[in-house]
Amino acid sequence: MRIEQIYTGCLAQGAYYIESNGEVAIIDPLRETQQYVDKANSENAKIKYIFETHFHADFVSGHVDLAKKTGAKIIFGPGAETSYDIHAAKDNETFKLGNVIIKVLHTPGHTLESSTFLLIDEHGKEHAIFSGDTLFLGDVGRPDLAIKSNLTKEDLAAMLYDSLREKIMTLPDDVIVYPAHGAGSACGKNLSKETVGVLGDQKKTNYALRADMTKAEFVEEVLDGIAPPPQYFSKNAMMNKSGYDAFETVLKKGDNPLSPEDFEALANHEDALVLDVRNEKDFIKSHIPNSIFIGLHGGFAPWVGALITDLKQPILLITPEGKEKEAVTRLSRVGYDNTLGYLEGGIEAWKKVGKDIETIDSISAQEFYKHSKNENINVLDVRKEGEYKSENIEGDYVQHFALDFINENMHHIDKNKKYFIHCAGGYRSVIAISILKARGFDNLIDIAGGFAAIKKSGLPVTNYVCPTTL
Repeated sequence: MRIEQIYTGCLAQGAYYIESNGEVAIIDPLRETQQYVDKANSENAKIKYIFETHFHADFVSGHVDLAKKTGAKIIFGPGAETSYDIHAAKDNETFKLGNVIIKVLHTPGHTLESSTFLLIDEHGKEHAIFSGDTLFLGDVGRPDLAIKSNLTKEDLAAMLYDSLREKIMTLPDDVIVYPAHGAGSACGKNLSKETVGVLGDQKKTNYALRADMTKAEFVEEVLDGIAPPPQYFSKNAMMNKSGYDAFETVLKKGDNPLSPEDFEALANHEDALVLDVRNEKDFIKSHIPNSIFIGLHGGFAPWVGALITDLKQPILLITPEGKEKEAVTRLSRVGYDNTLGYLEGGIEAWKKVGKDIETIDSISAQEFYKHSKNENINVLDVRKEGEYKSENIEGDYVQHFALDFINENMHHIDKNKKYFIHCAGGYRSVIAISILKARGFDNLIDIAGGFAAIKKSGLPVTNYVCPTTL
């Protein structure tokens, strides 16, 4: 028996490759599926099953493509309904894989069809669970994504309480826990940086698994502090239910080199969004007017999903050399399949033919400290609410809204005023400035190094939340 976790940091997502006696199961595969086929071929093994723990909301799973390539059966939990062929398993149904058995434990709560897959090894021992978004290390899945007219988030949280206590906490303490996500995912609020653990440790340390916890206490605590889900979650879940274009088709369309002239023509005629995925320092120095910055080196795919509201939006890319396919791939992971191509030769090719470029004003924290002596300055903090509440710049000239919700909140700032904008380290502030510039805000200054640098500058900071917070 062999278990391999295939972890993708940008999505904080774990897919799993399980092989026994020449037969393979893939759990929660990524959109690009050839990697699983190649791995199985290298082991002279055959992919027999594709298990989905639930209808994922934070990424587009590769189950449809993988089933077409391999003939493997797609297995969902009870009650799952799709527009393509699946096997909706019964609770406690078992599937033989080589010399091991995978047992379906229906664990509704995160979603109604959510299931945990229990691996029983060659000796009949309960070896591991693949818990999806039901149980994370340090947390449990958010129960607010499958709300319906007759089903509230409190109802789902109550289901999750029962699922954890009746199906998971009854398992032996030495059972290995393989969750679908780790720290950085918006599917929970307190996820550990660790991506593999054991159930006994979770029973001792995970707040949601306290033995003396009542259902009412669980519902209250698991719902406390959950931020609204990113706008793309429901759209990705629908793609996972209804199907999507083959990844290879999406990649071929997007991996399309364009001259500056063709690039500009497509931007104008297709109403395409120009997405610059370079480093923020490069974007600050020069970028195409009205382009949006979201760098590949940060939490690229989730930020695209949070900020670009139309999955069908035509996209043109500015990438570092050699990163074109990576950018198209990572966009497709969250359902943005309409990439039209990339600027061949990058920003240098654009400048070489004399086309317009823009820059961003960026100053050091020390320079900002001098500006802070001016009573008329305005500061916009775009960190997350928890970061802001923990520490923020002292003064009533500070406004705050999280970058996640910039589209909903930009009307709270004045186009006629100058704003100094910061995040924690400099990545998100440049994203915010690029979006605001594209919407007609002209007087924006980036504070390089963000709040980390501001704290070192000597400027007073506080954990008091200013009255001007939005």
